[in-house]
Amino acid sequence: MRVPLAVTTSARLNPQLLAQAEAASRRWGVPLFLRRHKRGITSWFDDRAEALLIFGHDGVTLWDREGHHGFHGGMAHLRRLRLAAGEPDIFVRVAELRKGDAVLDCTLGLAQDALVASLAVGPEGRVVGVEKSLPLCALAWEGLKTYELGPDSCRIEVVHADAYEYLRTLPARSFDVVSFDPMFARPRKAQPGFDVLRRFADHAPLTPEALQEGQRVARRWVVVKGAKYSDDLKKLGLTPEPGSRYTGVDWGRIGSSKEDRPG
Repeated sequence: MRVPLAVTTSARLNPQLLAQAEAASRRWGVPLFLRRHKRGITSWFDDRAEALLIFGHDGVTLWDREGHHGFHGGMAHLRRLRLAAGEPDIFVRVAELRKGDAVLDCTLGLAQDALVASLAVGPEGRVVGVEKSLPLCALAWEGLKTYELGPDSCRIEVVHADAYEYLRTLPARSFDVVSFDPMFARPRKAQPGFDVLRRFADHAPLTPEALQEGQRVARRWVVVKGAKYSDDLKKLGLTPEPGSRYTGVDWGRIGSSKEDRPG
């Protein structure tokens, strides 16, 4: 019987990689595979695991039968450079992120928006990312552990949980901003690695109940990403904020619950 996720190392094993793999196996409660077949890891997808988290000399990579993706900054790296240079970022603008803010990213994925938020709120701020998919959560957690954020950013806390259930455990107005980036119904052109994200991500749409919980938890805004030229935001009663005509996404936002707002 195949398990959803297992951990292994690159073929060139050394004590450091072995220690990392053993720690990850314990952390996520998944098997550790070490003995390679002559055919490599391919045969493991037949009967042992649906996905593998592989620790190598170049970092951590998530593999499945169809492909692989190593954790890296991706477009978030460029967005962070632009933000540091004083250029606008639509997520930061719509969320009105400020230094010292606490941000809850309810759909962490590959941590692209969380990486930008960590710079926007600075070292005195807080960013928590929630991811329901175990393979994606493990990839993000292990990758962020060694990602060089720099002194101008806060670290990103990663939580493996269903976002709606996690929101229900939080006190009212415990984060300044809550964000959602639900998986779009139709695939869109995206950076490398998005295919892996799509295969492992939770495809359930954002529900009004989860949005309401987000409003309860947020002190200022709940921001939601939707596909441009779709009714993703309209279904939730949100109006797209002004943005670039060259992007394939829109952002909408809604204020915190009225009964929970200060004043």
